[in-house]
Amino acid sequence: MTAIETDTVMERPAAAPAADARASAARQQPASRSRKKARSFWLKQLHTWHWVSAAVSLAGMLLFAITGITLNHAASIGAEPKVTQVEAMLPPPRLAELRGDHAAAAPLPPRVAEAVAAAVALDPAGRAAEWSDEDVYVAMPGPGQDAWVSIDRTTGAISAERTWRGWISYLNDLHKGRNTGDAWFWFIDVFAAVCIVFTLTGLLLLQLHARHRPSTWPLVATSLLVPLLLAVFLIH
Repeated sequence: MTAIETDTVMERPAAAPAADARASAARQQPASRSRKKARSFWLKQLHTWHWVSAAVSLAGMLLFAITGITLNHAASIGAEPKVTQVEAMLPPPRLAELRGDHAAAAPLPPRVAEAVAAAVALDPAGRAAEWSDEDVYVAMPGPGQDAWVSIDRTTGAISAERTWRGWISYLNDLHKGRNTGDAWFWFIDVFAAVCIVFTLTGLLLLQLHARHRPSTWPLVATSLLVPLLLAVFLIH
C-alpha cells in the first residue's frame, strides 16, 4: 500500500461522526419546527383573545374607572336633588279595579298602571305594590333617582314624587348596580368575566415576552404588593 492510499484509509472513520451529527440535526428539525408552530399558534390565540376582550370591555372599563373616581370623592362632589311632585285623579273605571282583595305585594292592574303612567309620567307597571285598606303605594327607585306613587283606594287621588339626584349619581348607581334591574345585573357579571379574560391573557403575554423586558415581573409584583401593603398597614 502506498503512502497516499494509507492516508485515504485513515481519513474514512472521521466522516462517520459528521454524518451522525447531520442525521441527528435532520431529526431535530421537524421537532423544532413543530414547537415553533405550536408556540406561534398559542401566541396568536392569546393576542386574539386579548384584543377581543379589550375591545368588548373598553366602554365598560372606562365607565367603571371614571365612576370609581367619582365614588371615591362622592362627599366633595356637590349635587342638588331635584324633587318633582304631581297630583292627579284616577279615572272612575280604573278606580273600580282597586277595590276588593289584592295580594300584599301584587302589582297594580295593567290598565291602572297605564292610567297612572299617563297621569304622572311615572310607570309603575310590574312593580310590587303595598296594599292597605286606605291606599296602594308603589316604590319606584332607579339609578340616580327615587320615586313613588300612592293611590287613594276610595277617592282615586294620585300622589307622586320623583327625586332626581343628577347624572353623576346615576353613573355611580350603575357602578354599584343599585336599583338597575336584571339586565344590568347580568351585564356586570358578563363584563367582569370579560375583564378576567383580558387580565389573564395579558398576564400570559407578559410571561411570553418577559425575557426581552426585564422590568416585567418587578412591575407585576408592584401591582400586587402596593394594594396588599395599603390594605394591611393603612386601612383601619
